[in-house]
Amino acid sequence: MTAAERAAERYLDGCRATGSTPLGGGAFAVTVTGGRTVVAKRGCGDGAAAAEAAGLNWLAEHGDVPIPAVLGHDDEWLVTEHVEGGAPTASAAEEFGRALAATHLHGAPAFGSAPPGGPAEAWIGMAPMRNEPYRAWPEFYAAARVEPYVRNALDRGLFGKREAEAFERVCDRLPEIAGPAEPPARLHGDAWSGNVLWCRDGRVRLIDPAAHGGHRETDLAMLRLFGLPMLDRVLGAYAEAAADAGAPLSEGWRERVELHQVFPLLVHTVLFDGAYAAQAVAAAHGAVR
Repeated sequence: MTAAERAAERYLDGCRATGSTPLGGGAFAVTVTGGRTVVAKRGCGDGAAAAEAAGLNWLAEHGDVPIPAVLGHDDEWLVTEHVEGGAPTASAAEEFGRALAATHLHGAPAFGSAPPGGPAEAWIGMAPMRNEPYRAWPEFYAAARVEPYVRNALDRGLFGKREAEAFERVCDRLPEIAGPAEPPARLHGDAWSGNVLWCRDGRVRLIDPAAHGGHRETDLAMLRLFGLPMLDRVLGAYAEAAADAGAPLSEGWRERVELHQVFPLLVHTVLFDGAYAAQAVAAAHGAVR
């Protein structure tokens, strides 16, 4: 019996695992007696499973975007509901946009705050990510989301002095270029297209969060980063729902996409040995144009 199968059995009383299939990223689809399938995912480091479980529960609290149910977790493994994939549809895209707007507007205690019960030392993908509260988004973004990854890239020779200076300019000008102040939003935090599941039941589910209190434009910029089917429908429905709720997106939000993409591109730079370095630097230049 595999470690993933043993992990699934721990949280499914009376069920026996009958097989498992790798899904990538340390996750496995585990079939148990009765034909049920769950997902068992090995955390990428200390606290990773706890952080992801806390994030999933926080995002699911109000029932807006469907989130796979957390069935259990320990220091190493997270076990969740399994959902069947399907094809993107216009109705699913629009429902997702409205639901994401509602999720964001449930808010967070502070910029950088962890989900309730989640550790400060969290993860985004395979990269460490620290969650601690800040009073203002520019301060948080510079100190907790840009500067640590630039230092990592410098230390490893992935950036030179000139490239690092591009990010210094972003951080110096953040109060000026961040747009109007907003309250902290309840973010998924890693909402690239691979974590947006188009499901067989005609709905969208979010998985693999790096959840924290942040700026809602960050999730929207992440959706755009690597391409998402029917993105225009998602964003249109989002903007309409946010306006209807009395919290319209701030003027110029589309022009700030590169600013919010700096962080995930820095993460990819340090995870993939500089493969995204040029793209991260280009986003930094674009953010201050």
